[in-house]
Amino acid sequence: MSGRPRFEYRVVPAPVRGRKAQGVKSPEGRFALGIEDILNEMAASGWRYLRSDILPSEERQGLTSSTTVYRSVLVFEREIAPEAGTSPHDTGTPVTRPLVADPADR
Repeated sequence: MSGRPRFEYRVVPAPVRGRKAQGVKSPEGRFALGIEDILNEMAASGWRYLRSDILPSEERQGLTSSTTVYRSVLVFEREIAPEAGTSPHDTGTPVTRPLVADPADR
């Protein structure tokens, strides 16, 4: 890995409804505010927004069948700081957090 930076990624669910705030009246404005809050919160923790994706998720429906639901997620990245005493050319895989954030953690 010839000295290139390594990154870790975090994927969080996109909000499904807006957030009320003084002066924000439209549904579009409230929705944008909800996304803005997540982006600013993640940026304060050192995460850089990459993109949003809509991905299929197979979910159980009843006892015997399943259905496909599409979920919107926001993808963030941040550079992994080299550990003390390691070479910048180390190719070991870093231990990172799970890729999909648990909504209960928010």
